[in-house]
Amino acid sequence: MQKISAGLLMYKIDNKTLKVFLVHPGGPFWKNKDKGAWSIPKGECENSEKLLDCAKREFYEETGIKPLESNENYIDLGSIKQKNRKTVHAFAFEGDFKGEINCSSFINIEFPPKSKNYIKIPEVDKGEFFNFKDAEEKINPSQFELLERLKNFLKFDNNKK
Repeated sequence: MQKISAGLLMYKIDNKTLKVFLVHPGGPFWKNKDKGAWSIPKGECENSEKLLDCAKREFYEETGIKPLESNENYIDLGSIKQKNRKTVHAFAFEGDFKGEINCSSFINIEFPPKSKNYIKIPEVDKGEFFNFKDAEEKINPSQFELLERLKNFLKFDNNKK
């Protein structure tokens, strides 16, 4: 059975500019990668976990930021299929955050590759808000559609700024 991931796309409108919060994967492989490397905070859902509950849990684990508790203020952005064939379901919410993220989710990877040496790395190493134009360049190309869906839902005109 194929695993499904769920995530949250936090956004804010700052000085008439739409900004979205993205995270950068941790570890040595991603250290010097930027364009197309960022993502919405997301992760695999557990057995009978509801998609929004999964998205909230993963968002908190990867960022340390408490998402909205009420389910009423989330925008269902639907699902996309990533290049790796993983299905990602996303929800958006309006929020703000200043400061450093606090990732509590770690994974073990073999590094250097094929060395049989394992190191523990945070799933994400940083998170920040980007204006829409910059986010289009930074985000994993498979997730670009989520930005478009949010912009269309909000009826936001990119040309305003």
